[in-house]
Amino acid sequence: MAKRDYYEVLGVERGASEAELKKAYRRLAMKYHPDRNPDDKAAEEKFKEANEAYEVLSDAGKRSAYDQYGHAGVDPQMGGGGGAGFGGANFSDIFGDVFSDFFGGGRGGSRGGAQRGSDLRYTLELDLEEAVRGTTVTIRVPTLVNCKPCDGTGAKKGTSPVTCTTCGGIGQVRMQQGFFSVQQTCPRCHGTGKMITDPCGSCHGQGRVEESKTLSVKVPAGVDTGDRIRLSGEGEAGTQGGPAGDLYVVVNVREHAIFQRDGKHLYCEVPISFADAALGGELEVPTLDGRVKLKIPEGTQTGKMFRLRGKGVAPVRGGGAGDLMCRVAVETPVNLSKRQRELLDEFRKSLEGDDSHSPKANGWFEGVKRFFGDV
Repeated sequence: MAKRDYYEVLGVERGASEAELKKAYRRLAMKYHPDRNPDDKAAEEKFKEANEAYEVLSDAGKRSAYDQYGHAGVDPQMGGGGGAGFGGANFSDIFGDVFSDFFGGGRGGSRGGAQRGSDLRYTLELDLEEAVRGTTVTIRVPTLVNCKPCDGTGAKKGTSPVTCTTCGGIGQVRMQQGFFSVQQTCPRCHGTGKMITDPCGSCHGQGRVEESKTLSVKVPAGVDTGDRIRLSGEGEAGTQGGPAGDLYVVVNVREHAIFQRDGKHLYCEVPISFADAALGGELEVPTLDGRVKLKIPEGTQTGKMFRLRGKGVAPVRGGGAGDLMCRVAVETPVNLSKRQRELLDEFRKSLEGDDSHSPKANGWFEGVKRFFGDV
């Protein structure tokens, strides 16, 4: 049966560019691929036909011969160039190039060469005061650095890596299983395309050694738990001359004995005496900037919240400082002397029969009575 014109098979003009050829072939290959058309002989034939057309037209020499002599110029049985059939020598190259997304990388997709080093993470513990004001700390980080004796090559000084004999320096090997040809990373050189016949005695051919390095980290004011500080190029060294990764310093703010932080606001609990709560007074309240006076009005109840504006935290990303929220907790006196107990007993008796001094308690008991009355 006479073969169709290769340009007609791919549906492109004779002057089509390489990109246009590849796009046309990809469309047909995706449409007629055997995985998508199991047990469909017609689709398989169209797939073979498209593959044959693309194999010829994507090769500059074969395309020139085809344009001049037609099929006779590329058919070995007719004295033409290399085999263009489905089993042709270059099918796996085309298959790997077009279907790289199916099989994890096409031609040279994971070939050896410079590779960036891994990023590292370091958790930095800070006190609240350090996080709010900012600080500079020194940290020690274990990492992989380039081996100095071999300058990161992995080969003994005076020698160099040689081309891998398994993959021929490509970094990948092909496994042919009947209809399919799949590319995989070379198991011997692990994708680098090079072998080390005489490894460095310091790094044992790895090109990198483990080492701890000391770094100075400038922590900006206002950071909070979960914030990250990126130190570019301070991660693991790259391989084959690749750039180093980055170091991410992750902030964790320790619990504080007095303050709790919520964003840019601070909270604290202020215990006051029974007498101060009843009569009112003035207290000294701690802040991160020192002590301030807080006026307590008479009749203050437990849970009352006082706001000290601007005494919170200035956020690291800008904006005004938050507030300090002081929650009052009325403290019940303990370890009373005999005289103190007598005075309190006299005071309690003086309140009997007058509910105006305890508006909350009075309202609560009224609510209890209504509840049980309804029941």
